[in-house]
Amino acid sequence: MQSATTNTITRSQELIELEDNYGAHNYHPLPVVLAKGEGVYVWDVEGKRYYDFLSAYSAVNQGHCHPKIIGALIEQAQKLTLTSRAFYNDLLGEYERYLCEYFGFDRVLPMNTGAEGVETALKLCRKWAYEVKGVEENKAEIIVCNENFHGRTISIVSMSSDHDAKANYGPYTPGFINIPYNDLGALEIALQNKNIAGFLIEPIQGEAGVIVPNDGYLAKAAELCKKHNVLFIADEIQTGIARTGKLLACDHEGVKPDVLILGKALAGGVYPVSAVLASHQIMLTIKPGQHGSTYGGNPLACKVAIAALQVVKEEYLAENALVLGERLRAGLRAINSPLITAVRGKGLLNAIHITPHKGKDAWDVCLALRDNGLLAKPTHGDIIRFAPPLVMTAEQIDDCIDIITRTVKSFE
Repeated sequence: MQSATTNTITRSQELIELEDNYGAHNYHPLPVVLAKGEGVYVWDVEGKRYYDFLSAYSAVNQGHCHPKIIGALIEQAQKLTLTSRAFYNDLLGEYERYLCEYFGFDRVLPMNTGAEGVETALKLCRKWAYEVKGVEENKAEIIVCNENFHGRTISIVSMSSDHDAKANYGPYTPGFINIPYNDLGALEIALQNKNIAGFLIEPIQGEAGVIVPNDGYLAKAAELCKKHNVLFIADEIQTGIARTGKLLACDHEGVKPDVLILGKALAGGVYPVSAVLASHQIMLTIKPGQHGSTYGGNPLACKVAIAALQVVKEEYLAENALVLGERLRAGLRAINSPLITAVRGKGLLNAIHITPHKGKDAWDVCLALRDNGLLAKPTHGDIIRFAPPLVMTAEQIDDCIDIITRTVKSFE
């Protein structure tokens, strides 16, 4: 890779400073300015190519600018983009049927972003608790896990244990009970409360550092929820749609959630689309006028999401993620460096734990990876997530393992 010239550095810096001067400072990006993406690669404004090892937090499972998804976007954008739900459109019913049959649910409520999907599931859970389970009005509570990440709305940060996400946003929304993740005993105790309406969980905690629960945890948790007439709500926004080597991460344990939340890769990184799926009994507690979104279920979203899900099946992305994930973890464990104290993950959702060495930490490792042609980002300071697009090949994975190996070894 050729080194950047003074002019190219100036151009990148100009664009970074433009964001810094005019945008809110609610993100701390890796200093690289991207201008193009295709498949597993992205290019910066100077034309340097990188492997994308973050996939927009799993939104780009199908790879950047997949031609089938882009084709669907262009075709529909030239016909009809938005009607709002004030009227029917010719694609929503088709999309809803496709999604329900694809994931095995009765009904779907379409939204736009992941956080909206979570908020929808919370409202749906409470509505069901009052109108079906018979919980006393305004007493419903939802169990969540410590170190969760479900988004950043007021209600969602109210259940967060992350100080940065939560500090100075109070007063917080009541009705949430936090328990340790991967702790069936704590769950069983919490479920003794007759006002519990649901248990909201990430099958793998992504933002927390790709924390994979013990085998059997999800299945047993679902059983406990069923025993206590509590909804098992799976947030598969990041883990779903083939990322972990199955269509859903819950599929590894044969668990079917009562409520399923999807987003991110539901539209292949091309357009904001999210969805909440549930049974007739749960979904039909919401009546006209009680929940909705101007853009939710718009024709453009429907067309793009169908194409995105077709790509997942046609290109066997779950199967590819399963095989390449094992290959990647084996390669990471073979690095055998004092900097890497843990390798974990499932499918192509993986992470390494970095121990600071000679004053260098995970951020420094990511900067060096960038210089060597691979983009990844730290989470929680000392963890680097590795989640490339699922269209990656074995040869490309091996090339990336080589880049990561050389980079880590350079810090020893």
